[in-house]
Amino acid sequence: MKKLFLLLCLLAPFFSFGQQSIEELKKELENAKDSKERMYLNFELGKAYLRVDDETSIEYAKKAHRLARDRGNPRMGAQAAFLVGRGYERDRNERNADVWYRTALANAKKAQDLDLIVKSVQRRGRLAEKDRDYRDAYQIYEDAFKFFSQKGTSVSDLESKFERQKAMLAQERARLQKEIERLESERDELTSDRNRLQQQQEQLVQEKQQVEQEVSKKEERLADVSEAKERADSLAALKQKEVKSLTREKLEQQTVLKTKEAELSQASLEAEKSRRLAERNKAQRDQLLILAASGVLLTLLLLILFLVSRRSRRKLKDKNKIIQQEQERSNELLLNILPKTIAEELKEYGKAKPRKYKETTVLFSDFKNFSKISEQLSPEELVEDLDKAFKAFDFIISQYEDIEKIKTIGDAYMCASGLSDRRVMPNNIIRAALEMQQFLDEQKQEKIRLGKPYFEARIGIHTGPVVAGVVGVNKFAYDIWGDTVNIASRVETNGQEGRVNISEATYNLVRYKFDCEYRGKVQAKNKGLIDMYFVKKERQSAPVTA
Repeated sequence: MKKLFLLLCLLAPFFSFGQQSIEELKKELENAKDSKERMYLNFELGKAYLRVDDETSIEYAKKAHRLARDRGNPRMGAQAAFLVGRGYERDRNERNADVWYRTALANAKKAQDLDLIVKSVQRRGRLAEKDRDYRDAYQIYEDAFKFFSQKGTSVSDLESKFERQKAMLAQERARLQKEIERLESERDELTSDRNRLQQQQEQLVQEKQQVEQEVSKKEERLADVSEAKERADSLAALKQKEVKSLTREKLEQQTVLKTKEAELSQASLEAEKSRRLAERNKAQRDQLLILAASGVLLTLLLLILFLVSRRSRRKLKDKNKIIQQEQERSNELLLNILPKTIAEELKEYGKAKPRKYKETTVLFSDFKNFSKISEQLSPEELVEDLDKAFKAFDFIISQYEDIEKIKTIGDAYMCASGLSDRRVMPNNIIRAALEMQQFLDEQKQEKIRLGKPYFEARIGIHTGPVVAGVVGVNKFAYDIWGDTVNIASRVETNGQEGRVNISEATYNLVRYKFDCEYRGKVQAKNKGLIDMYFVKKERQSAPVTA
């Protein structure tokens, strides 16, 4: 009993936890002594109201943001601004939500809070995609990658951090699972002990009732014996008087008196026996009360263990949710640098097998007089113009599912289509090339108007077999090799600025879709004469008549 009571005292502090209610937070806010305490209490009230009242949640979160800004606390400012954005998003006010997510992102960058940076970027990107503003969505993700790159955080660094965190979470999950199994085993044992004690308690209650009935009968018999003793005492006193006045009759009565005394002695013995039996029954009742108290304490212990087990399961569920979120983020990073099929194979097997594709179309672009233009611009202007052009190229090819970006080398841009098991015609990659030239022409007109140097690009396309695969370990890259790549580069070199130059192999596949201008046989370095064509425009499909 003492050990059980001591165990309950040790476990009691672990069940005193609980969350503060909204009313308690409001009362603490009224009694807050400084701005720091008011800042945190406003933030907690904003979180508490988020699922109950969007407008009230936004109001408290804005107060927390203003206090954080006044105190020069960018981390708290980022969290409060992110909470305001969530409130507006739940209220379906997506414009204000994007404004506050942008504020949260700026503060998170100042505080170097990488996790909140990723969350803010994801929220802004989803809002832009929901509004079908894919250029803005792309710009948001690109700015985030640029920030991580400037801070020295590469994809491999994020992956290694994620793997370490994932391993730690897996170990913690295994430990919690063992703890749950141990608690469940103890719960089963305690349940069986409780059932056994309940059965014993019921049996003791029945025995107690029987003993109480017997005690009641003995007490009634003892009362009868007491009455008999009183009658015998009075009778003995009367006989004693009569003995003094009688002779023979006195002797006879004396004999009767002795008999009565013997009966009285026997009654006294029975009364003593009944008294002892009553004392023994009282001791049995005390034992029954002790067993009943033990049953109550055992029930409390089982309840405590059940609450501990439920809390452990809740923690395990939260950690599993964190692991799932980290896995989704890792998958998104892989899909940004690898094709989907290659990324899935890399995740499943740890490596990707090289593949050979019989009919792949390769596109090369290169800017004219890039070195000369770079001398006329500052480093910042040069990188900004080049980055703007490549971002536009990335956005254009992202509109076509069959085109994969391969890499950029200096001012050269390379992409390809047909890197899949199904046969793909080069129609989309030629459409993308025409859009690239259209974009550069628009930029050219704007630069001429401003009197600044501008970029003009040659684009060359060739179709043929290639080998594709992943190379490297830490900063791995997806690339393609083969004579097709070399010929595509020669076709680009022999092209003209502002036009799309294609080989005869590509022309034979698209001649019914596009109007092309035959250039004749053109001498290509180390490749001899190659028939080449300029793509003029896409042919319009003839209307279908009834």
